Amino acid sequence: MGADGWSGLPEVTRAALSEAEVLIGGERQLALLPAECGGKRVSWPSPLRPAVPGLLTAYAGRRIAVLASGDPMFYGIGRALAEELGADALRVLPHPSSVSYACARLGWPLEDTETVTLVGRPLASLTAALHHGRRLLVLSAGAATPAEVAGLLCERGYGPSRIRVIEQLGSPREAQVSGTADDWEHPPGDPLNIVAVECVRAPGALRLSAAPGLPDEAYENDGQLTKRHVRAATLAALAPAPGELLWDIGGGSGSIAVEWMRTHRTCRAITVERDPVRAARIGRNAEALGVPGLRVVTAAAPSGLAGLPAPDAVFIGGGLTAPGLLEACWEALPVGGRLVANTVTLESEALLADWYRRHGGELVRLAVAHAVPVGTFTGWRQAMPVTQWSVTVTKPGAEPS
Repeated sequence: MGADGWSGLPEVTRAALSEAEVLIGGERQLALLPAECGGKRVSWPSPLRPAVPGLLTAYAGRRIAVLASGDPMFYGIGRALAEELGADALRVLPHPSSVSYACARLGWPLEDTETVTLVGRPLASLTAALHHGRRLLVLSAGAATPAEVAGLLCERGYGPSRIRVIEQLGSPREAQVSGTADDWEHPPGDPLNIVAVECVRAPGALRLSAAPGLPDEAYENDGQLTKRHVRAATLAALAPAPGELLWDIGGGSGSIAVEWMRTHRTCRAITVERDPVRAARIGRNAEALGVPGLRVVTAAAPSGLAGLPAPDAVFIGGGLTAPGLLEACWEALPVGGRLVANTVTLESEALLADWYRRHGGELVRLAVAHAVPVGTFTGWRQAMPVTQWSVTVTKPGAEPS
């Protein structure tokens, strides 16, 4: 159902609602139904998602219609219902989504416009989508969202970005306000809104690539940071894919986990860091770089790995010589999972050489030198070389996951 309510519904949808014995939806949506929809009206409680199984059980065996805003399968209740009941138990009657309406109003090609939802998500999750010249549609959590988006854009160096807020899309009360993030002074308006952003990076603002190897200055750190060029090579060896989970052990500043998650919005990561000061810093870096969903476990490995969900890949950036750590990681990984370990010490290098001898993979030494002034000339300053072992896990008698 759109903001235009009953008048905007096709006959097939009106018939389904009129015949329903139970009508479940938000109070705003239920109020848009006419008296001829005589089913029992049930408002969603808050929080909504945990209530779904109980409500479906309570009205099992009766004809249930669930009202959704726009397209139920686009960041809507349709997903929760499909997960709970299975797709075969549903008949989905979609309406144009707010994103379709917004692109129609703005003249933006839908396929070239990125959508970010802030409904039930942290504001910081918008950061990863900020790139100069990109067009974003932000699904708003309420009347306060536009001002919050403007504030975040200014904090992240995108103050010149143009913002347009479209309220009550598709209804007779549709309205639009616009401005730039750095001069946004509009008061909160209608809670039913979508925020359109044309991203413009301010002069001098730090440029963050979509590829691994962000500038070192993008991270708050105390020196425990996998440097940019080694970080890019490490992410290449880890080979993240959509939906996969990384264990980042000895997180330091969290750079490997952060950039793993930035490769795709569905990538997940858990970083294990024993120092509570560094663990807190990892959380700040994750928020600042647009991946607030990074899970930080403050514990020493391998004991801190107990009970964690099984990873698709593991990176060990510190604590390699801890007794049982490599064994625990190897055991946790499925066949086909990837293990990458970096070290700069001879003791850890000897350990990696032994594991390389036993399990194969690739053992490389990464050396980076930077040009620096030498008097009135220029010379090379060599950073400490990093030994890296990467391997795809194989186990006798096991099938790849």
